[in-house]
Amino acid sequence: MPDITWEEPFCAEGSSCFRLGTDKQGNAYIAVNGEEDRYLTDSMEALRTLITDIKAGKADHLL
Repeated sequence: MPDITWEEPFCAEGSSCFRLGTDKQGNAYIAVNGEEDRYLTDSMEALRTLITDIKAGKADHLL
C-alpha cells in the first residue's frame, strides 16, 4: 500500500464522508472515510480537473 497522506474527511451534512489524499510520487487518492484501504487513484492533475469540473457544475445532472 502506498504511503498516503490523508486530509481531514469532507462530509456533506454529517454523512457521505470522503477523504482526499496524496503521496510523494504526485498521485491523488479519494476514499470513503473509514475505508481508506479501498481508494480511487489518479494523477494530481486528474483530481484538480475533477474538482474544477464539479465546481463548474459539470456534474450537476447527477444530483
